[in-house]
Amino acid sequence: MENTIEIRNLNFGFQPGKPILKNVNMNIPKGSIYGFLGANGAGKSTTMRLVMGLFNDPENSVKVFGETVSNIYPEGLHRIGSLIDYPAFYDHLSGYDNLKIVCTIRGLDESKIEEVLSLVGLSKAAKMKMRRYSLGMKQRLAIALALISNPELLVLDEPVNGLDPGGMVEIRELLIQLNQQHGVTIFISSHLLQEIDKMVTHLAVIADGEIKFQGSKEELKELYKFQKTKFFMNNAAEFIEFLNADYDAELKSTTEISVVTQSTEEVARINKILTEKGAGVYQISAGGGLEEWFMELTKQN
Repeated sequence: MENTIEIRNLNFGFQPGKPILKNVNMNIPKGSIYGFLGANGAGKSTTMRLVMGLFNDPENSVKVFGETVSNIYPEGLHRIGSLIDYPAFYDHLSGYDNLKIVCTIRGLDESKIEEVLSLVGLSKAAKMKMRRYSLGMKQRLAIALALISNPELLVLDEPVNGLDPGGMVEIRELLIQLNQQHGVTIFISSHLLQEIDKMVTHLAVIADGEIKFQGSKEELKELYKFQKTKFFMNNAAEFIEFLNADYDAELKSTTEISVVTQSTEEVARINKILTEKGAGVYQISAGGGLEEWFMELTKQN
Protein backbone atom coordinates (compact mmCIF):
# COMPACT_ATOMS: atom_id res chain seq x y z
CA MET A 1 0.00 0.00 0.00
CA GLU A 2 1.29 3.44 -0.94
CA ASN A 3 2.00 5.72 2.01
CA THR A 4 1.38 9.47 1.94
CA ILE A 5 3.55 9.96 5.04
CA GLU A 6 6.41 7.71 6.15
CA ILE A 7 8.35 8.19 9.38
CA ARG A 8 11.42 6.04 9.98
CA ASN A 9 13.45 5.89 13.21
CA LEU A 10 12.59 9.46 14.16
CA ASN A 11 14.36 10.80 17.25
CA PHE A 12 13.90 14.40 18.22
CA GLY A 13 14.47 16.74 21.13
CA PHE A 14 15.41 20.34 21.82
CA GLN A 15 18.10 19.51 24.38
CA PRO A 16 20.80 16.81 24.29
CA GLY A 17 19.85 13.83 26.38
CA LYS A 18 16.21 14.90 26.65
CA PRO A 19 14.39 13.31 23.69
CA ILE A 20 10.76 14.16 23.01
CA LEU A 21 10.36 11.50 20.31
CA LYS A 22 12.09 8.13 20.57
CA ASN A 23 12.55 5.93 17.50
CA VAL A 24 9.14 6.79 16.07
CA ASN A 25 8.01 4.72 13.07
CA MET A 26 4.70 5.39 11.32
CA ASN A 27 3.03 4.76 7.95
CA ILE A 28 0.03 6.91 6.96
CA PRO A 29 -1.52 5.10 3.97
CA LYS A 30 -2.79 7.10 1.01
CA GLY A 31 -6.55 7.55 1.25
CA SER A 32 -6.74 6.79 4.97
CA ILE A 33 -8.12 8.73 7.91
CA TYR A 34 -5.27 8.22 10.34
CA GLY A 35 -5.86 9.02 14.01
CA PHE A 36 -2.91 10.01 16.18
CA LEU A 37 -3.73 9.46 19.86
CA GLY A 38 -1.85 10.35 23.00
CA ALA A 39 -2.04 12.33 26.21
CA ASN A 40 -0.91 15.95 26.38
CA GLY A 41 2.87 16.05 26.11
CA ALA A 42 3.13 12.61 24.51
CA GLY A 43 4.67 13.98 21.29
CA LYS A 44 1.71 14.33 18.89
CA SER A 45 2.10 18.01 18.05
CA THR A 46 5.89 17.72 17.79
CA THR A 47 5.52 14.89 15.26
CA MET A 48 3.01 16.88 13.22
CA ARG A 49 5.26 19.95 13.21
CA LEU A 50 8.09 17.81 11.87
CA VAL A 51 5.80 16.49 9.12
CA MET A 52 4.95 20.08 8.17
CA GLY A 53 8.60 21.17 8.19
CA LEU A 54 8.13 23.53 11.15
CA PHE A 55 10.98 21.81 13.03
CA ASN A 56 14.27 20.74 11.45
CA ASP A 57 14.67 17.01 10.72
CA PRO A 58 18.44 16.62 10.18
CA GLU A 59 18.25 12.84 9.75
CA ASN A 60 15.53 13.08 7.05
CA SER A 61 13.41 10.62 8.99
CA VAL A 62 10.14 12.04 7.65
CA LYS A 63 8.89 11.70 4.07
CA VAL A 64 5.74 13.22 2.58
CA PHE A 65 4.56 12.07 -0.86
CA GLY A 66 7.79 10.06 -1.04
CA GLU A 67 10.01 13.13 -0.61
CA THR A 68 11.98 14.20 2.43
CA VAL A 69 10.60 17.24 4.22
CA SER A 70 13.66 19.28 3.26
CA ASN A 71 12.93 18.64 -0.44
CA ILE A 72 9.15 18.93 -0.61
CA TYR A 73 8.68 22.36 0.97
CA PRO A 74 7.72 25.09 0.24
CA GLU A 75 6.24 23.85 -3.08
CA GLY A 76 4.52 20.95 -1.31
CA LEU A 77 2.34 23.32 0.69
CA HIS A 78 0.02 23.56 -2.33
CA ARG A 79 -0.78 19.87 -1.87
CA ILE A 80 -1.22 19.98 1.91
CA GLY A 81 -3.70 21.70 4.20
CA SER A 82 -2.87 21.95 7.89
CA LEU A 83 -4.20 23.10 11.22
CA ILE A 84 -1.34 22.83 13.70
CA ASP A 85 -1.20 26.17 15.48
CA TYR A 86 -4.30 28.32 15.42
CA PRO A 87 -3.87 30.73 12.48
CA ALA A 88 -3.70 34.49 12.98
CA PHE A 89 -6.87 36.09 11.61
CA TYR A 90 -7.77 39.78 11.35
CA ASP A 91 -10.63 40.42 13.78
CA HIS A 92 -11.71 43.62 12.02
CA LEU A 93 -12.27 41.72 8.74
CA SER A 94 -14.94 39.18 7.81
CA GLY A 95 -14.29 35.48 7.53
CA TYR A 96 -14.56 35.77 3.75
CA ASP A 97 -12.03 38.61 3.57
CA ASN A 98 -9.58 36.74 5.80
CA LEU A 99 -9.62 33.83 3.36
CA LYS A 100 -9.37 36.25 0.43
CA ILE A 101 -6.12 37.67 1.84
CA VAL A 102 -4.68 34.15 2.12
CA CYS A 103 -5.67 33.41 -1.48
CA THR A 104 -3.96 36.59 -2.66
CA ILE A 105 -0.74 35.85 -0.75
CA ARG A 106 -0.58 32.21 -1.89
CA GLY A 107 -1.81 32.78 -5.43
CA LEU A 108 -4.90 30.61 -4.97
CA ASP A 109 -8.25 30.77 -6.77
CA GLU A 110 -10.67 33.01 -4.82
CA SER A 111 -13.66 31.12 -6.26
CA LYS A 112 -12.85 28.33 -3.77
CA ILE A 113 -13.73 30.57 -0.79
CA GLU A 114 -17.50 30.20 -0.96
CA GLU A 115 -17.19 26.43 -1.39
CA VAL A 116 -15.01 25.89 1.68
CA LEU A 117 -17.14 28.24 3.80
CA SER A 118 -20.16 26.18 2.83
CA LEU A 119 -18.34 22.94 3.66
CA VAL A 120 -17.62 24.10 7.22
CA GLY A 121 -21.06 25.65 7.73
CA LEU A 122 -20.05 29.32 7.68
CA SER A 123 -21.86 30.54 4.57
CA LYS A 124 -24.27 32.71 6.56
CA ALA A 125 -21.41 34.19 8.58
CA ALA A 126 -19.14 34.83 5.59
CA LYS A 127 -19.51 38.62 5.79
CA MET A 128 -19.54 38.80 9.59
CA LYS A 129 -16.56 40.45 11.27
CA MET A 130 -14.25 37.94 12.94
CA ARG A 131 -14.56 39.72 16.31
CA ARG A 132 -18.16 38.46 16.45
CA TYR A 133 -17.20 34.83 15.77
CA SER A 134 -17.54 32.32 18.59
CA LEU A 135 -14.61 30.01 19.40
CA GLY A 136 -16.31 27.24 17.45
CA MET A 137 -16.84 29.49 14.41
CA LYS A 138 -13.17 30.50 14.48
CA GLN A 139 -12.21 26.83 14.57
CA ARG A 140 -14.41 26.16 11.54
CA LEU A 141 -12.74 29.04 9.69
CA ALA A 142 -9.33 27.58 10.53
CA ILE A 143 -10.43 24.29 8.95
CA ALA A 144 -11.73 26.22 5.92
CA LEU A 145 -8.27 27.78 5.62
CA ALA A 146 -6.74 24.28 5.60
CA LEU A 147 -9.06 23.33 2.72
CA ILE A 148 -8.59 26.44 0.59
CA SER A 149 -5.81 24.92 -1.57
CA ASN A 150 -7.88 21.80 -2.41
CA PRO A 151 -5.27 19.61 -0.68
CA GLU A 152 -4.45 15.93 -1.17
CA LEU A 153 -3.40 15.69 2.49
CA LEU A 154 -4.85 17.28 5.62
CA VAL A 155 -2.75 17.46 8.80
CA LEU A 156 -5.05 18.45 11.67
CA ASP A 157 -3.99 18.83 15.30
CA GLU A 158 -7.08 18.75 17.57
CA PRO A 159 -9.40 20.25 14.91
CA VAL A 160 -12.63 20.03 16.96
CA ASN A 161 -11.39 21.98 19.98
CA GLY A 162 -14.01 24.52 21.02
CA LEU A 163 -16.84 22.92 19.08
CA ASP A 164 -20.13 21.90 20.65
CA PRO A 165 -21.36 18.30 20.09
CA GLY A 166 -23.31 19.32 16.98
CA GLY A 167 -20.25 21.03 15.55
CA MET A 168 -18.12 17.97 16.20
CA VAL A 169 -20.57 15.81 14.26
CA GLU A 170 -20.54 18.26 11.33
CA ILE A 171 -16.74 18.36 11.18
CA ARG A 172 -16.55 14.57 11.45
CA GLU A 173 -19.02 14.17 8.58
CA LEU A 174 -17.07 16.76 6.57
CA LEU A 175 -13.77 14.89 7.02
CA ILE A 176 -15.36 11.56 6.11
CA GLN A 177 -16.88 13.19 3.01
CA LEU A 178 -13.53 14.67 1.97
CA ASN A 179 -11.88 11.30 2.43
CA GLN A 180 -14.47 9.08 0.76
CA GLN A 181 -15.62 11.37 -2.07
CA HIS A 182 -12.42 13.26 -2.83
CA GLY A 183 -9.73 10.82 -1.71
CA VAL A 184 -8.12 13.24 0.74
CA THR A 185 -5.71 11.57 3.16
CA ILE A 186 -6.29 12.87 6.69
CA PHE A 187 -3.74 12.78 9.52
CA ILE A 188 -5.61 13.89 12.64
CA SER A 189 -4.77 14.07 16.33
CA SER A 190 -7.34 14.32 19.09
CA HIS A 191 -7.87 13.53 22.74
CA LEU A 192 -11.57 12.84 22.04
CA LEU A 193 -11.31 9.08 21.60
CA GLN A 194 -14.99 8.41 20.96
CA GLU A 195 -15.05 11.00 18.18
CA ILE A 196 -11.87 9.64 16.58
CA ASP A 197 -13.21 6.08 16.80
CA LYS A 198 -16.15 7.02 14.57
CA MET A 199 -14.04 8.17 11.63
CA VAL A 200 -10.56 6.66 11.48
CA THR A 201 -9.42 3.74 9.35
CA HIS A 202 -5.92 3.57 10.87
CA LEU A 203 -4.34 4.91 14.02
CA ALA A 204 -1.23 5.25 16.12
CA VAL A 205 -0.97 5.52 19.90
CA ILE A 206 1.96 7.43 21.38
CA ALA A 207 3.02 7.67 25.03
CA ASP A 208 6.09 9.43 26.40
CA GLY A 209 7.44 9.89 22.88
CA GLU A 210 7.19 6.22 21.92
CA ILE A 211 4.74 4.54 19.56
CA LYS A 212 2.78 1.87 21.41
CA PHE A 213 0.69 0.79 18.44
CA GLN A 214 0.28 1.68 14.79
CA GLY A 215 -1.86 0.02 12.17
CA SER A 216 -5.46 -0.43 11.08
CA LYS A 217 -8.46 -0.56 13.39
CA GLU A 218 -8.89 -4.20 12.43
CA GLU A 219 -5.33 -4.97 13.57
CA LEU A 220 -6.00 -3.23 16.89
CA LYS A 221 -9.20 -5.23 17.38
CA GLU A 222 -7.30 -8.45 16.68
CA LEU A 223 -4.67 -7.45 19.24
CA TYR A 224 -7.38 -7.04 21.88
CA LYS A 225 -9.76 -9.77 20.79
CA PHE A 226 -9.80 -11.01 24.38
CA GLN A 227 -11.82 -8.28 26.01
CA LYS A 228 -12.92 -7.51 29.54
CA THR A 229 -16.62 -7.97 30.22
CA LYS A 230 -18.21 -6.24 33.21
CA PHE A 231 -20.78 -8.12 35.29
CA PHE A 232 -22.88 -6.01 37.67
CA MET A 233 -24.54 -7.65 40.68
CA ASN A 234 -25.22 -7.12 44.36
CA ASN A 235 -22.50 -8.26 46.79
CA ALA A 236 -19.93 -8.85 44.02
CA ALA A 237 -17.21 -9.69 46.58
CA GLU A 238 -19.01 -12.94 47.41
CA PHE A 239 -18.38 -14.31 43.89
CA ILE A 240 -14.90 -13.10 42.95
CA GLU A 241 -13.02 -15.98 44.60
CA PHE A 242 -14.85 -18.78 42.80
CA LEU A 243 -14.63 -16.94 39.44
CA ASN A 244 -10.87 -16.57 39.84
CA ALA A 245 -10.59 -20.34 40.03
CA ASP A 246 -11.33 -20.60 36.30
CA TYR A 247 -11.13 -17.05 34.89
CA ASP A 248 -9.02 -13.90 34.97
CA ALA A 249 -11.43 -11.86 37.07
CA GLU A 250 -11.04 -8.62 39.01
CA LEU A 251 -13.28 -7.08 41.67
CA LYS A 252 -13.82 -3.48 40.56
CA SER A 253 -16.36 -2.38 43.20
CA THR A 254 -18.99 -3.74 45.54
CA THR A 255 -21.27 -4.26 42.53
CA GLU A 256 -18.87 -4.96 39.62
CA ILE A 257 -16.59 -7.79 38.53
CA SER A 258 -14.48 -7.53 35.35
CA VAL A 259 -13.70 -10.82 33.58
CA VAL A 260 -11.43 -11.44 30.58
CA THR A 261 -13.61 -13.21 28.00
CA GLN A 262 -12.93 -14.69 24.57
CA SER A 263 -16.40 -14.99 23.04
CA THR A 264 -20.07 -14.17 23.50
CA GLU A 265 -20.63 -17.84 24.33
CA GLU A 266 -18.23 -17.55 27.24
CA VAL A 267 -20.01 -14.43 28.49
CA ALA A 268 -23.29 -16.35 28.47
CA ARG A 269 -21.65 -19.28 30.28
CA ILE A 270 -20.24 -17.04 33.04
CA ASN A 271 -23.59 -15.32 33.44
CA LYS A 272 -25.31 -18.70 33.83
CA ILE A 273 -22.79 -19.80 36.45
CA LEU A 274 -23.23 -16.58 38.43
CA THR A 275 -27.00 -16.82 38.24
CA GLU A 276 -26.97 -20.41 39.47
CA LYS A 277 -24.79 -19.30 42.38
CA GLY A 278 -27.43 -16.68 43.26
CA ALA A 279 -25.47 -13.63 42.16
CA GLY A 280 -28.46 -11.76 40.76
CA VAL A 281 -26.65 -10.26 37.75
CA TYR A 282 -28.58 -7.18 36.67
CA GLN A 283 -26.30 -5.81 33.94
CA ILE A 284 -23.58 -7.04 31.59
CA SER A 285 -21.37 -4.52 29.80
CA ALA A 286 -19.10 -5.61 26.96
CA GLY A 287 -15.54 -4.39 27.32
CA GLY A 288 -13.20 -3.35 24.55
CA GLY A 289 -13.44 -0.26 22.41
CA LEU A 290 -10.87 2.40 21.61
CA GLU A 291 -10.95 4.07 25.01
CA GLU A 292 -10.21 0.86 26.91
CA TRP A 293 -7.55 -0.21 24.39
CA PHE A 294 -5.91 3.21 24.64
CA MET A 295 -5.70 2.91 28.42
CA GLU A 296 -4.15 -0.56 28.10
CA LEU A 297 -1.56 0.62 25.58
CA THR A 298 -0.51 3.70 27.52
CA LYS A 299 -0.57 2.40 31.09
CA GLN A 300 2.72 2.40 32.96
CA ASN A 301 4.36 -1.03 33.24
